[in-house]
Amino acid sequence: MSSRCAACKHLRKRCQRDCIFSPYFPSNDPQRFDSMHIIYGASNIAKMLQQLPQHLRAEAANSMYFEAQCRLADPVYGCVKTISLLRQQIEHAHSQLAIIQAEIALYKAQIHGDNNQIKNADHQLPVSRFYNYLAADQGNGFPHPTPPTPSIQPPRSM
Repeated sequence: MSSRCAACKHLRKRCQRDCIFSPYFPSNDPQRFDSMHIIYGASNIAKMLQQLPQHLRAEAANSMYFEAQCRLADPVYGCVKTISLLRQQIEHAHSQLAIIQAEIALYKAQIHGDNNQIKNADHQLPVSRFYNYLAADQGNGFPHPTPPTPSIQPPRSM
């Protein structure tokens, strides 16, 4: 080969024709290998790549690069921080979906004029407990219905 891969340049060695690094660390992107070398070390990268079938090596190299970048940016949490943020976003989306589904069921009941279902809607649908959540999250641009006012009865005198 006329040009060495980024790994061989970093390691200051000659790039062989069957170099394990050359397909995944091109010479025009030396930072890719540098960041992975800091976290994993060259021999560990080579071992991990050699243990995988050929068709999975590119994906593994990309994954190791992402993990190395996350670990360099946040040495304590690394990619776990990104995973937990994504998990929180998924939980938030699930709760919003539950709210919308409950509201749809309530509106369908109102449209069909089923007074019986409307009376029991507070007990069957999880709408009321989510109104506080909706009030805290007004910045998403969606219209929010006003919560139903609970019927408050005065205390009975004894």
